[in-house]
Amino acid sequence: MAKPTEQVRAQVTESTGLGGDGNDDYGVPAGIDPTEDVLVTAGIFFGAPGNAQPSDGTVAIYIDPADGKLYFEDIDNLGPGARRTLADLVAGTGGLTAAAHKALRQLIHFIDDGPADGFLSGAFKQTTGTVFPTFEAWYVVGSTPPAGLIVSLTTTWSGPTITQEVWRMYDTDGSTVLATVTDAITYSGLFETSRIRTIA
Repeated sequence: MAKPTEQVRAQVTESTGLGGDGNDDYGVPAGIDPTEDVLVTAGIFFGAPGNAQPSDGTVAIYIDPADGKLYFEDIDNLGPGARRTLADLVAGTGGLTAAAHKALRQLIHFIDDGPADGFLSGAFKQTTGTVFPTFEAWYVVGSTPPAGLIVSLTTTWSGPTITQEVWRMYDTDGSTVLATVTDAITYSGLFETSRIRTIA
């Protein structure tokens, strides 16, 4: 069925005691004023247009009194019993702000070399090894290694060539690995001919 087209207005009882305007207290239910009235409810259940059963409760928006948060449920998109808060939805791709996107801890934002716009100035890098570095890591400003990791690169060498690179992205706790990208590299002499990337 297409998008519903019939608009209706709720019947309301308004009073100052209920948080409304006393001038609109008519003593009997009246039509809602869509320019200023706000419906007060613990939640909303949605039903499919044209369905004889208005709602089965599987698509809903409501406040959980246990934590006071607003929750969204949609059995078709989230699965049975699954729910998301408004913060969860904003953190998803559909509602991600430009500022939040800059600060995402995803490896695509850090390869090739460390944090940039969206992160606090003062992040620092430490390198293990000299001519052939084996470990490079970026840390948050003010942290003391090994705590405070943001992103790291572990390099395996065979003579003068790199045979494996392992990038790791860390969570805000500075230790939990969020993602790993491993490149296995092959050569013809000193020249790279191919690499296989494994993402985990």
